[in-house]
Parts: sequence; structure tokens; C-alpha cells
Amino acid sequence: MAKLPLEGVRIVDLTVVWAGPFATQILGDLGAEVIKLENPHVWQTYTRGIRARPPKAMLDGALPIFGGYPDGEPGDRPWNRPPTFIHLYRNKKSVAVDLRKDWGKEFLRRLVAISDVVYENNVPETLEKLGVTYEWLKSIKPDIIFVRVPAFGLAGAYRNYRALGVHIEGVTSHTRYRGYTDMDPSANTDIYAADYLAGAQGAFAVMAALLHRRRTGEGQLVEIPQSENALAMLAFPLMDYAINRRVRDRVGNRSILGHAPQGVYPCAGEDRWIAISCTSDAEWSGLCRTLGHGEWAGDPRFATMAGRCEHHGTLDELIAAETRGHEMRALTERLQAAGVPAGPVLDARDAMEDPHLRARGFFYRVPHEDIGEREWPGFLFQLSSTPLSCRQPPVRMGEHSAYVYKELLGYSDEEYRRLEEAGEITMDFDPSVP
Repeated sequence: MAKLPLEGVRIVDLTVVWAGPFATQILGDLGAEVIKLENPHVWQTYTRGIRARPPKAMLDGALPIFGGYPDGEPGDRPWNRPPTFIHLYRNKKSVAVDLRKDWGKEFLRRLVAISDVVYENNVPETLEKLGVTYEWLKSIKPDIIFVRVPAFGLAGAYRNYRALGVHIEGVTSHTRYRGYTDMDPSANTDIYAADYLAGAQGAFAVMAALLHRRRTGEGQLVEIPQSENALAMLAFPLMDYAINRRVRDRVGNRSILGHAPQGVYPCAGEDRWIAISCTSDAEWSGLCRTLGHGEWAGDPRFATMAGRCEHHGTLDELIAAETRGHEMRALTERLQAAGVPAGPVLDARDAMEDPHLRARGFFYRVPHEDIGEREWPGFLFQLSSTPLSCRQPPVRMGEHSAYVYKELLGYSDEEYRRLEEAGEITMDFDPSVP
């Protein structure tokens, strides 16, 4: 089999929470050797769960994104079981090291010397306090690629503001444009889209920088402020204002392009919904026929797209009254067969049972020492000549310390044992970490 695209590339992973680990997961899936540095004396909130040792009662009361541990149990090593970790840490290696200490800084120096990329998404002051700057990295390896993905950039008044994706979405006004017309933006649920955007863009930046280095021999510093990257979600209202001086507001599930009807409509059963969007007269006619209401197409109020937009509220009531009697997936298939854009609104269980994802082989099973053999969500894309696979299950904290210290960096058995005895090399967080 041909080599994976990034095989032979080594990445020092200093990422936290979601935006950074998502990027390094993509790079690891593509074959890079991603080495995650983890400090057993410091808890990085949300990176390996909400707490190192959460009580079961805390998990029971948490949102699934934070409390959805396998079987609802924290287990003996809870930090190897939270859902965000499981989702983001396949195809990586983990090594225990404390970068705050002199020996840890020396460890990093030796690792950087044999690596290609250093990737981080902390607030700028975190690494600067450790002395980990681009200048320091270049002094070790002149062609190093240093990718920094802070929330608000390396300079400016907000540079050291800590943020999750939801905060970035608020600052960039994404939250203002998302939601229903009769709701305050504070009523929106969290979606963390900015994290995924930053991760995808960061992975792309690494590959672009590697290509540049191959052509020129030059490394580089890449800065990707997550807030500026997240503005891509607002391209339409930003351009509309720049060109037309028109200020957009929330439209709920309706079309920002002036299509009607468009919305999410109830189906038979509890909390079952279907999304429908008619972008042409032909699609509107197909919707009317499929729902058994040909008379709608003949109604002069709905004869044109402009008319349908004007009477959108009436259409929503008519369509909802009809769709609530239909099973979600069956109606989706009927509408699609009639050429009407439609799709079921899936929850997590629906996604696991989705026949299309099953037919595509999206899910895969892999054993894990702290979780057991489970079925996992797969890869966002596939390559025909070099198919992606899970070469390493979600990595346990410190799982590859011996490999990194001894094989890669040449630490002696005595040096390694001394660090183990001091509690620096371990697969467990220090008892003082809550």
C-alpha cells in the first residue's frame, strides 16, 4: 500500500480543548506522527474532560458533550474516557512531561530538533512565559514550522483572552445572526462551529507550510486567529452590508437567499423534524404533489417565489399541519424522489443508525484498554489510493513516554527511571489534580 500523505512528518502537539486537537487529528489521520505533550501535574480544562476525577453524579448532570462517558461511568482513569477526548485523540501519541521545569524545557528542545511542526492553540502568554517563542524554536531547527491558533490573535487588546468556540462566535456576531426572530441571542444553544473551522484551517495551513518548505527550504510562523477565521461564517451578511449597506438580522430557519418555503417542520413522533427548502417553482410543485395538496400550487398567493416569501408564515402553518402526520425518513425519501431538497433532522442515535453512513462504512470498531471495544465515528473524507484508518485508538495519557524518551530522544534507562520515580513520567494525573 502507498504511504499516507503525511507519513514521515513529525508534529509536536501543544494543543488544548477542541480547535487544536481537531487539527492535529486530521494531520494524524493523514499519516503524520503527532506527539501530544501532557503534564500530569496540570489539568487542561475540557481537553481530557471536565475534571481528572469527576464523580459520577457530576457526569449525570452534565451535557452529553462533557458527561457522556462510556456507560456513564468515570472509570479507573477517567481522563482516558471523556467523549471529547475519544473524538479527537485517535492516531496520536502521548508523552508525559512538565514544560515548566528546566528538564522539561530541555526535553522539548530535543524533540523540536527532530520534528517538523509545532502546533498550539493556547493564549499567547502561555508559551511566552515558558520561553517557547518562534525565535527559540528557530534557534533549534531553522526550518521549523510553528502554527499558532489563539482565540483573538497574537497582538491586540484581546490577545490573552481565553475562549471556547462559543465565545468566539459571540465576539464575531455569529450568535447574533443565528436564532429565531422572536428570540434574544442569549437563548441560542452552543454549537462550537468556530472550533471546527479553526481546526480545519489549521490543518490546511500545516500542509501548505510543508509544501512551501519542500519548495524553498524555509520554515515559517503561521498565525491563525480563531476569531478572524470564524468570520468566514458571516461572509453573506458582511458582503451584503459592504455592498448594499443592508444590515441582516436573524431569520430562523428561513432562507437568506429569498427562497420559500424553507424551514424545519414537525413529523410524526416525539421531537422528529424534517428540513425542506424549495428553491424553484418546480421544487414547490413537487412539494405540493408529494404532500397531496396540488391546490397549493394553484393558489395565486403562492404562484411566484416573491409571493411565497410574502406569505411564508401561512405556508409554514400549512406544511407543518401536513408533515406532522408523516414519518420523518419516509417523507424525506418521497420528497427527494420528487426533486425537492429535504433531509431528516438527526440526533446522535439517528446518525449511528443512518443507512447512508452505514453503507459508506463511516463507523468502525477498535479495542481500547480503558474503554473496551466500541464503535467510533470515522473519517470526514477518504482517499482512494491511501485509505485512512485508525492506526492508534484514542491515546491514553503518557502511553508512549518510553518510545519518545528512549527511542526518539535517547534518554538512558537510568534517566527514564529517575523521572518515573519522581512522578514526572506516568500514565496517571497527580493526586493533587482534581
